[in-house]
Amino acid sequence: MSELEYSDSPPNVLRETIISMAIESWRFSKMFERLLTKMDAGEKGRYINQFRWFLKKIGESLDQAGLRLVNVEGTLFEPGIAATPMNIEDFDTHDTLMVEQMLEPIIMGKEGLVKTGSVILRKVEQ
Repeated sequence: MSELEYSDSPPNVLRETIISMAIESWRFSKMFERLLTKMDAGEKGRYINQFRWFLKKIGESLDQAGLRLVNVEGTLFEPGIAATPMNIEDFDTHDTLMVEQMLEPIIMGKEGLVKTGSVILRKVEQ
């Protein structure tokens, strides 16, 4: 693609493309992270460093676009959080819930929320 074609793209199309790529990169990083846990220690070191570099570059690129990914795994779920719970019907209204897994990250921009995430919840045993 030439520079002319790139610069003629509407800003909203470019932003949506960046958001889509960020989500797919996030999904890939979650899968790669699971894969790393299955590797033996000898192999793992090299791949962990490459993985950290990948995450750093994604973060820098998103920052340049005025975006950032927000992961709320392990936090208490509260109404109003910028994520759609996929299994909310499994719980009672008085249950204390925690975000067990992010299926899709929350994306924030300089102006605020850009895209809501999606999560799987679990009940906090008390």
